[in-house]
Amino acid sequence: MHDSYATRDTLAINGTDYTIFSLTRLGRQFDLARLPYSMKILLENLLRCEDGVSVTKDAIAAIAQWDARAEPATEIAFMPARVVLQDFTGVPCMVDLAAMRDAVVKLGGSVANINPLIPAELVIDHSVQVDSFGQRDSLETNGEIEFSRNGERYSFLRWGQKAFDNFKVVPPNTGIVHQVNLEHLARVVMEREIDGVRYAFPDTVFGTDSHTTMVNGLGVLGWGVGGIEAEAAMLGQPSSMLIPQVVGFKLTGQLPEGVTATDLVLTVTQMLRSLGVVGKFVEFYGDGLARLPLADRATIANMAPEYGATCGIFPIDDESLNYLRLSGRSEEQITLVETYAKAQGLWRTDQEAEYSATLHLDMATVLPSLAGPKRPQDRVLLSDMKANYTSNVIGMIAGRKAAEPAVQRFEGEGGGTAVEHAASVLAATVAVADEPDFSLKDGAVVIAAITSCTNTSNPAVMLAAGLVARNALARGLKPAPWVKTSMAPGSLVVTDYLTKAGLLADLEQLGFFIVGYGCTTCIGNSGPLPAAVSREIELGDLAVAAVLSGNRNFEGRVHPEVKMNYLASPPLVVAYAIAGTVDIDLTTEPLGTGSDGQPVYLRDIWPSNQEVGDLIGSSIGPEMFRRNYANVFAGDRRWNQIASPDGTVFAWDSDSTYIKNPPYFDGMQMAVGSIADIHGARMLGLFGDSITTDHISPAGNIKADSPAGRFLQSRGVAPAHFNSYGSRRGNDDVMVRGTFANIRIKNLMLGGREGGDTMHYPSEQTLSIYDAAMLYKANGVPLVVIAGKEYGAGSSRDWAAKGTMLLGVKAVIAESFERIHRSNLVGMGVLPLQFLDGQGAASLGLKGDETFDITGLRDGASRIADVVARSEDGRAVQFQVQVLLMTPKEVEYFRHGGILHYVLRQLATRAAA
Repeated sequence: MHDSYATRDTLAINGTDYTIFSLTRLGRQFDLARLPYSMKILLENLLRCEDGVSVTKDAIAAIAQWDARAEPATEIAFMPARVVLQDFTGVPCMVDLAAMRDAVVKLGGSVANINPLIPAELVIDHSVQVDSFGQRDSLETNGEIEFSRNGERYSFLRWGQKAFDNFKVVPPNTGIVHQVNLEHLARVVMEREIDGVRYAFPDTVFGTDSHTTMVNGLGVLGWGVGGIEAEAAMLGQPSSMLIPQVVGFKLTGQLPEGVTATDLVLTVTQMLRSLGVVGKFVEFYGDGLARLPLADRATIANMAPEYGATCGIFPIDDESLNYLRLSGRSEEQITLVETYAKAQGLWRTDQEAEYSATLHLDMATVLPSLAGPKRPQDRVLLSDMKANYTSNVIGMIAGRKAAEPAVQRFEGEGGGTAVEHAASVLAATVAVADEPDFSLKDGAVVIAAITSCTNTSNPAVMLAAGLVARNALARGLKPAPWVKTSMAPGSLVVTDYLTKAGLLADLEQLGFFIVGYGCTTCIGNSGPLPAAVSREIELGDLAVAAVLSGNRNFEGRVHPEVKMNYLASPPLVVAYAIAGTVDIDLTTEPLGTGSDGQPVYLRDIWPSNQEVGDLIGSSIGPEMFRRNYANVFAGDRRWNQIASPDGTVFAWDSDSTYIKNPPYFDGMQMAVGSIADIHGARMLGLFGDSITTDHISPAGNIKADSPAGRFLQSRGVAPAHFNSYGSRRGNDDVMVRGTFANIRIKNLMLGGREGGDTMHYPSEQTLSIYDAAMLYKANGVPLVVIAGKEYGAGSSRDWAAKGTMLLGVKAVIAESFERIHRSNLVGMGVLPLQFLDGQGAASLGLKGDETFDITGLRDGASRIADVVARSEDGRAVQFQVQVLLMTPKEVEYFRHGGILHYVLRQLATRAAA
């Protein structure tokens, strides 16, 4: 380690001398008091990691002298303290590391070099689906199904836990990764012994899920990255980034009566999206923080991806310590956090830092809200929901044709009565189980789910949901019979305090039985709707709705049959389950009729803030956290009964359709390539604005007649055993066939019709995107994708980049990119190019029949490239694009063919030396 500014110091904490890199000492040379909290953490990271090569004296000075208003231009190398994974993204990470062990041997290196060098913790939380709901045994049933579906994946992860150093797995049925991170894994201040010296330094984290930012609420700097970037960090490679701008968000006042943290975060999300914070840090400050519980801070921090920021961080203060104490952390750890933070100037004070821009929100002005029906930043006041539904449903039903009147009979669900259906455009009458007939209409809420890390970590909204349920039962209300109700707590602790408060039974009486501990509805693991309801939606082509306490509601994500998805607080989820429709104004119209025959309004059953606060104080204590996390890595009987192979190199099974050695390193040599111009490329897809990673990356169910479905059937897998794309992320043969295959994606080459098809040229055949790509690949034709604004927004899905690369796409030209996806494309050797301001496919007249020449790349030295698009009729369109290789390190990665290739060559060389 270099120490150019002589900041190495000793700090005594808990009777131990810790080596630190003192910001106080550096402050004698630079004015650090003006720096935002997050910038100080970056500064400490560089001081501690200074090596004269990746981290230089000049880079440290650049942060110390940070100009808040300057456009980001200075590259730094950031090294996180640890990595957090979830299983959907973690399995392909482990697959890549296992493949790198094979490859490093072929390159003359050592298997021992392919090991995480920093703590890597994987939480299995994305595999449980809501197959069973509304039953007391739903949790057990869904758990059994989860293990039966995912045995191969879990066996592989158990192998990884044995084969890799610094790698731990939190087994299924424990909780959502971000809540487990907040409640247990986060250290806030790390301690580590290196060569006999004990160091203390800020806890920083990379996570393979964009909502890693949730832990920002505790003062931990971290954000979501692609799996490939996480793998590089695990292997000791710093992340190259530009010194960011920091937006200050001032919070004053406090939330009024009847308003929840969910309402607050939806307001914050809308404000920050309007300002524009993509690629920036957001930092919260102001006297309102003194009245903002840690759980509310975590709720706001969680949704940084939704407001577009890299992170949304809160500084360490007394509330941070209160939460650490409440969540069962040791007094020694709490003392370490407090002493270190105060010594380093990382403790919240009243002094305002300098910011690149500022926003202000008086929390007293926040109103009850939802967001939807397609994007989390589209906030809707509760009072405007009916009007929002009305305006959105018009477009969704515009092309619907009236069905011929008919009477059909279906078997009811669960042994219930038969169903008579009178086909109608606007309504259908069905019976589910032993419920009376009801009318299923447009706007019907068919899914009401208390789910997602955003809200299930927050006791205030979870207990409020329980109180709404209790009060509704007392008035004789119950959910509409067509609603699929579910609750997936973010951790076992939630069940404990709901039980202690006596509210779990009330929620269960309204159908909100626990279905699993993990991400469910929010990531599309909502499971099938009751068959009768599903048939009615199809026959009537109905535009139905889901209301969920999640953070994502993009098209096609929650459920393929549900066109409208609204994010809401848990108590509002309960309310909409009772109402059974979003075609209602809950501020003026009754939820239903009580047992006394009188109308019952939402205001009649909504608890007071005081009631919720008192219940938090009486129901939650540190003993719950200590008990539930005492053996967090042990797992239950099902986990421990899974057999797994031994050995440092994985024994690949050629028959497996879950785990496969990927082709990334096939034929790889030690020689490094160059960044060549692209000639004769064809367009694989032409897309509009807001194409998310949910549109690009394979997700959800696998259709039997899709390329992936046909492939699985060719391998002897029956459709009933397809599982989901997410569960098969360890097999590239499945995943590449599902890339760009979302049922809601609209390829403008085909007039904007929905589905993952394209037009192949010059044959002018309409083919699936996969089939067309393979035909182009067979003929040696490179491919490009053209898109509009915000390309790649959504979760940090590495497969959105991996699949793009495997399809043969060499470049993506978009009007703007989401930060993580752009980085992932670079990491997989796909060139991100951006139209110049005011230009796009429409203004340039691009239609899809063109061939593209992209020149002037100059081996990555140029920031501008020239493009010539020649159409079938001989017309040529010339334009320029920005080359979004943002740093010299990214240029180097790209020359190697991607970040993993770069790391592998470094490790192989090191081993050979």
